[in-house]
Amino acid sequence: MSETMRPSPEAERLHREMEAVWGNPRGWRGLFSVVNHSTLGLRFMATGLVFFLLGGVLAMLVRTQLALPDQAFMSPEIYAQVTTMHGTVMMFLFAIPMLEGLAIYLIPKMIGARDLVCPRLTAFGYWCYLFGGIILFASLLLEMAPDSGWFMYTPLSSGEFSPGRGSDFWLLGITFVEISALSAGVELTVSILRTRAPGMALHRMPLFAWYILAMALMIVVGFPPLILGSVLLELERAAGMPFFTVAGGGDPILWQHLFWLFGHPEVYIIFLPAAGIVSTLIPVFAGRPIVGYGWVVAAILITGFISFGLWVHHMFTVGIPQLAQAFFSAASMLVAVPTAIQVFVWLATLWLGKPRMSLPMLWVSGFLVIFVCGGLTGVMLALVPFNWQVHDTHFVVAHLHYVLVGGMFFPLLAGVTYWLPLVTGRMPSERLGRLGFWLTFLGFNLTFLIMHWTGLLGMPRRVYTYDSAMGWDLYNLISSIGGFMMAAGVAVVLVDLLLHGRYGRSAPRNPWGADTLEWSLAMPPASYNFASLPRVEGRHPLWETPTLGDEIARGEHARPGAAHGRRELLGSEALTGRVREVIHLPGNSLLPLYAALCLAVVCVSLLARLYPLALLGLAGAGVLLLRWSWENGGHRRAAPLGHDEPEAPPLHSRTADGPGRWTMGVALLADGAFFLSLLFGWFYLWTVSPEWQMPSRSPLSLPLLLASGAALTLGTLWLERRVAALKRGREAGLALALSAIAALGGLHVALLVMALLGAGLAPTATAHDATLLVGLAYLLGHGGLAAVLAALQAWRAGLGLVGARLPFEPGVVALLWRYQLGVYWILAAAMALLPRLTGAGP
Repeated sequence: MSETMRPSPEAERLHREMEAVWGNPRGWRGLFSVVNHSTLGLRFMATGLVFFLLGGVLAMLVRTQLALPDQAFMSPEIYAQVTTMHGTVMMFLFAIPMLEGLAIYLIPKMIGARDLVCPRLTAFGYWCYLFGGIILFASLLLEMAPDSGWFMYTPLSSGEFSPGRGSDFWLLGITFVEISALSAGVELTVSILRTRAPGMALHRMPLFAWYILAMALMIVVGFPPLILGSVLLELERAAGMPFFTVAGGGDPILWQHLFWLFGHPEVYIIFLPAAGIVSTLIPVFAGRPIVGYGWVVAAILITGFISFGLWVHHMFTVGIPQLAQAFFSAASMLVAVPTAIQVFVWLATLWLGKPRMSLPMLWVSGFLVIFVCGGLTGVMLALVPFNWQVHDTHFVVAHLHYVLVGGMFFPLLAGVTYWLPLVTGRMPSERLGRLGFWLTFLGFNLTFLIMHWTGLLGMPRRVYTYDSAMGWDLYNLISSIGGFMMAAGVAVVLVDLLLHGRYGRSAPRNPWGADTLEWSLAMPPASYNFASLPRVEGRHPLWETPTLGDEIARGEHARPGAAHGRRELLGSEALTGRVREVIHLPGNSLLPLYAALCLAVVCVSLLARLYPLALLGLAGAGVLLLRWSWENGGHRRAAPLGHDEPEAPPLHSRTADGPGRWTMGVALLADGAFFLSLLFGWFYLWTVSPEWQMPSRSPLSLPLLLASGAALTLGTLWLERRVAALKRGREAGLALALSAIAALGGLHVALLVMALLGAGLAPTATAHDATLLVGLAYLLGHGGLAAVLAALQAWRAGLGLVGARLPFEPGVVALLWRYQLGVYWILAAAMALLPRLTGAGP
């Protein structure tokens, strides 16, 4: 350790005090109750690495089968399962969780925070990811693996053509995993917006944080359509509701719309964090700030926005109108513009700097070559006539791998090599690293460059064998050799990762000469990251103040120590970075694990068709999540009133706009994406399905709907008035008012149940009734939750945990009530009033 890093006795005492509050528990509790973002981020990445290796083994099985014509290495059934699981694992269990894990580990360190703003949510997301992946992989061990492709197109994945449990494993396992992704998306969004270091305005934020913010918001908006599609398809398979069956008024193309509403943004959800790694590394190794910071930020935002208008890019051959084809073709080419801006910014930064070709830059160089090639073939596929010719051929498979593997895997390894000294305190091996790079780079191009040619020669994707007369023999053999060469390269990289912790040379402080805050920390960092929270006045804090790390460690900046026993962050304004409040975080807990286990019970019970047990597991998860939320605000385990409270800035639970309100808002944004997808499905089937049966008169009682809506409206307005009164310091009669509001919520739900029971729906006969049932269930779930939360607030107000000095929580609940009010009237108008007004029906 250098002299500058050797702490004084005062600093040692400060660090012991911080570790006592922030440290991970010992023993078995350390495995299951940890909520620290560094530990959880590493667990996400380690688990993703395991799934990557399993997916890689599946890929090698595929290349072995296709190496020679007329092979019988695998049967057609096994081959279909292997290809489906390979794509599923790489897309859902490796790429996104791995990048989320990297972001969870790095973002607090980069923005000057001690942890993420909802640490138990991060832990809950990890357990959902782990259990969902295990459930999905159990299908292989039980010989029930899905075999309909990683995109699960209907009707191939429906009960008629996939009667086993394979599709159910996919639908339930992926939904479980996507709960994890959404948790991380909400967590990262709020943390980046609300917990940056003092003075770190948005225009001073590291570019990597901009990329992760865009990724997180895209996850929040882009994943709910697939969750809805999975729910609808599972309802069709398990209960016979004909959402995708033409004879019942459904349409199989609806699945494609819902899937690609998620699927094409996912390409950029994977690409953007990888590009963020590149934008972080290039200035460091070029020795100068990035050229065009503002242009890069604009390109990030434009890419995220345009990506949601490209989903039909994957559906040019399903018979959509020519005008729609022209629009989505133009949009698909337009997205190349912000991508090109980033590429030219990277090249300009290298040109104007003095690049050092260290090991991380070698991986970045490989990425630049491969991703540009993938982008060029993407522009080719955006042209409708060319797309028609190569659709469902190996050309598309090759393009997909150039964009996703080249565009994500190479930057990921660049980032792993770059940040590895931060995690372990040791440097990776240049010799092993370079050998691993060249084997991987050459093997990758040998595999997939050739596949473009086999695709142009007409080789379809997903065929398990081929005849020698087709002329594809040599090309497939070369591709398979390249695949095993790439696998050898990955193996060399893994050997380096395993050996460097023991044999790697010790890393000097800030070994790459970087500019961002994470390199001001000890290597490896302490559990609390920063002993004191620094103020940031520029985009390159370590270049501007090289001694910043020593100052932080000595406690010379904000909020040093933890004598009060709380885990504290500084809450900042979203735009300016000005400090607004002190955020107190919950500590280690087993509740996230228990809640995820209950949801795992729900998934397994649904697979086994044990519906009572599934309901029991769902109820258990609900109770645990509510118990988790109880330890909040002025609770004795959080921050009880009168216990060493700061006056300026105040604790967040003493304000009316803390991070929980932002978390609820972002979560409702995801909820709204789910709702809009359901609304899209309703209008799509109404206008497109040839067998859609709209009754001449709505089966829902209009008086009951209006009465239910009136109760909800009255309760929402009353709650808003009570929240406004709390902000003014008035709390008289709060518990009684909240009890009455909860009763109005209960009345709203009861009247809605009466409308449902009196409707006489036949959800297994028509898609109309099935969609109506799902919409009503959606409203009942949200209405019931709103009523329960209002009742809990009344109870907390009676206990003194909510009031004029603790006004925070009712405002969070009011957001849910406001959301329920909006979606209720929209859904009632769309499904009950609009058919009456238009005279739709036979």
